[in-house]
Amino acid sequence: MRPSFCGAVHPVAAQVAALLVALGSALSASAQDQNDNVTPAGQLLTPTAAPGSAFEYFNPELSKYPDFRPSGGAATVLSPDKKTMVIVISGYNLWYDPTGKQDPAASTEYIFVYDVSSGKPVKKQVIQIPNTFVGAAFDPSGNTLYVGGGKDDDVHIFTRSDDGTWSDTGTPVSLGHKGINGVTPSDAPPETAGLAVTPDGSRLVVCNLENDSVSIVDPHAGTVVGEVDLRPGKINPAQQGVPGGEYPYGVVIKGNDLAYVSSLRDREIVAVSLGTLGEQPAVVARINVKGSPNSLLLNRNQTRLFVTADMEDVVNVIDANTNSLLHTIRTTGPDYAVGNFQPYRGSIPNNLALSPDEKTLYVTNAGNNSLAVIDLSARRVTGLIPTSFWPTAVATSQDGNFLFVTNWKSPAGPNPEHFTNPINSNAANQYVLQLDKAGLLTIPLVTDPGTLDQLTRTVAANNGYSVQPDANDQTMMAGLRNRIKHVIYIVKENRTYDQLLGDLPEGNGDPFITQFGYDVTPNFHRLVTDFVLLDNFYTPGDVSGNGWPWSTAGRETDYGVKSITENYAGRGFSYDTEGTNRDVNVGYARLDRRLQAAPYLTNDPDILPGAVDVAAPDGPEGQKGKGYLWDAALRAGLAIRDYGFFCDLVRYGTTSGNTDISAYQIPLERNPASVNLQVAFPTKPALIRNFDPYFRSFDTAFPDFYREAEWEREFAAFDQNGNLPQLSFVRLMEDHMGNFNRALDMVNTPEKQQADNDYAVARLVDRVAHSSYKNDTLIFICEDDSQDGPDHVDAHRSTAYVVGPYVKHNALVSDRYSTVNLIRTIEDVLGLEHLNLYTATARPMTSCFDLNQQDWDFVAQPSAYLVFGTTLPVPQNPPVSVSGGISTHDAAYWAEKTKDFDFSREDNLFDPQLFNRIIWAGLKGTAPYPAARTGLDLRRNREKLLEQAAILFDLETHLPGLATQTQQSRR
Repeated sequence: MRPSFCGAVHPVAAQVAALLVALGSALSASAQDQNDNVTPAGQLLTPTAAPGSAFEYFNPELSKYPDFRPSGGAATVLSPDKKTMVIVISGYNLWYDPTGKQDPAASTEYIFVYDVSSGKPVKKQVIQIPNTFVGAAFDPSGNTLYVGGGKDDDVHIFTRSDDGTWSDTGTPVSLGHKGINGVTPSDAPPETAGLAVTPDGSRLVVCNLENDSVSIVDPHAGTVVGEVDLRPGKINPAQQGVPGGEYPYGVVIKGNDLAYVSSLRDREIVAVSLGTLGEQPAVVARINVKGSPNSLLLNRNQTRLFVTADMEDVVNVIDANTNSLLHTIRTTGPDYAVGNFQPYRGSIPNNLALSPDEKTLYVTNAGNNSLAVIDLSARRVTGLIPTSFWPTAVATSQDGNFLFVTNWKSPAGPNPEHFTNPINSNAANQYVLQLDKAGLLTIPLVTDPGTLDQLTRTVAANNGYSVQPDANDQTMMAGLRNRIKHVIYIVKENRTYDQLLGDLPEGNGDPFITQFGYDVTPNFHRLVTDFVLLDNFYTPGDVSGNGWPWSTAGRETDYGVKSITENYAGRGFSYDTEGTNRDVNVGYARLDRRLQAAPYLTNDPDILPGAVDVAAPDGPEGQKGKGYLWDAALRAGLAIRDYGFFCDLVRYGTTSGNTDISAYQIPLERNPASVNLQVAFPTKPALIRNFDPYFRSFDTAFPDFYREAEWEREFAAFDQNGNLPQLSFVRLMEDHMGNFNRALDMVNTPEKQQADNDYAVARLVDRVAHSSYKNDTLIFICEDDSQDGPDHVDAHRSTAYVVGPYVKHNALVSDRYSTVNLIRTIEDVLGLEHLNLYTATARPMTSCFDLNQQDWDFVAQPSAYLVFGTTLPVPQNPPVSVSGGISTHDAAYWAEKTKDFDFSREDNLFDPQLFNRIIWAGLKGTAPYPAARTGLDLRRNREKLLEQAAILFDLETHLPGLATQTQQSRR
């Protein structure tokens, strides 16, 4: 019996690296390049496809960190003479020094200054700024630059010297806000967004995104001279409770006295009269638009206002004389390229620029990584040009011969080194959001129709628009649809493939970085050996903030991408992507219902009125905020049931922002149904009507064992009565880990919490396997993201499981799949409409299935960590265990190490990378933290690799029947 891997000390870094290279077949250069140019959702990236184009990552040239590249290219602004271009960087951009401490001098945002007078950009200067978000504008002279301070609630003023360099005046203009409208439960700070200067330079207009207002600044005096709340009820008491003006994002100014402001949440453009100096600004018009409006642009004579809009994938064209919507132009692409996918949303337009002759409009499509070329006279897209990942801004050179496109992020991709840094160091800076990089793409004007046609077809191919349906996929999905009547969809939290399954006898796993191997998670190991081992599965979400939208809607929104990045960096914003906005449950349209569920809320009808979620995607036919999997099921006439997805979590704690809500805290009750205690408050109208009130959502102090028990309580009734909903959503999240000092029943170490999650999932599978629904129910299991652990291939590679009838047995599936493919498979199996462009163009996971393999079984078995280390009422029959279920450290150790972390919400950690390293250090001792990813293919020679890692367990003992199988190629 060889020891199972858990907490072993590895060989030195150099020996390990050499061993991996010797045993694994390294990816070829072309394969690595391909991996670098594939998004986690499976899109191809070809940013330099246009002839003569060039792409370059932003480089601030930090002397201490020469390899640092920032993320979050947010805005591109040209000077009045079109000779200077500044790019605002608003990304994650936290950086750690060799001691593992955050380096404040490097953990800033950036302003890149380029000379574009000759067409091609020449970098002239990089300016560091503590915080910023989106907003920047030149004064009419071009010698003063204003940049919003983001969460710092101020505006920085930069002036140009005679030698062309820019410097901060050192006295930012404070906007004077205190929190978010002073009344929401969120403790997030204010946030500046777009800003604009009047043509005469007398006034500066700043969007206060989190305060639903605009500030008017006298830039010469450096003072705020006016502010207007954009909400109807705050302007006219007769309109209390009427939505409007919330989440103001972008602004442009017509003449010297009229500003147009885009309201992300309320889907309108608010026209604000600026008056004269000394007069208070006032709202004079509201223009309803299609989609969620973000960027705005006026033509030269200020008669037309162009507005890009997420959700509807259009440009709204507004008559600026009458303030009325004229028409919309869809940006996804020409019909011949997009074909039957044209009705679906997901191209996500977010910025725009006019050609010098104003006949052509260029629009960045973040969702399909392209630049749309729009003929304004024809009101249609004539072509698409490929860009880098998630383009965010576009500008044209003075002569129109060059296009400048910046982007937000990049694929993580493999890196050439492995195991390079000491354990007490954060110097690797390998947290998933640190791996995102932004850059500048310069594209020579494409004038040849044939070239534009070729580029358009490249974009179509990159996104799967031109791929014909696969006959095998169609046959398999039709067969499953005739046989499968129910789907149970389980989402877990944050694990990578190597963390759990790197110790398997098969698959592309690195055993040296496995943290929760067979000894801790025996059931997950048996699930992938009994059914399918997916060793090339990716989560498109970087973190939970966008992982949950990807896991439930198969996409994210532009606002979600930008706000979540800033939120995780501590640069402001509340966590708005699971149905609460500013910590308000907007699933309830009426204030009285909100107060019932959350009595601590302020009794103010103008706080986010209506059941409108700023970050919720629309349905395929424009159904506002109804772009989730449960919405598709309901539209198909199916029954759904929610167990913990998208819930308001505030009452699991004792505070809401700075407010003490201990009187309303929901206690840790193992069996809430027995005492009629409601512990869940969903945040989506569809879920509010279809949920289990006794199923506790995210709370790491509460074991998954009891969540599964509550699910099983309801399932027993469904089993008896024959009325199981066709689609169930089950949140089993204890693998997130945390709250070690207050966790119930001694489930209070990382090993025990992982084992708890492993057993809870297995119990659910076991119960279905021994029910009347055994032969017509499929179970899909995945992580929302994979941010909290090492993986030798990619920061987005994760675990996924498919269990039930017609699933292959003992099969290794290395097809590249992602959460989007998983959702597509659920759509096809249940006969649902596709949610969006992503799921409509994704292939189902056909390789997982065999229509001749109906029979299946599974019996859950608790890990020794649960049997011997907790007081959970589990059977006393654990699998063979080397560790004996003894954790590397006790709860006191983990509580002390993590005392500064907030586990009240998923990922609510001030330093996620530090949390990852604390877990690694506690489990691995002095073994070096895996600082970079090799990208090696470790599927071959695994027996020797596992032997070197000292984890080649006795297969017949641990995984019966697999020993013989591993000597052959699995199907």
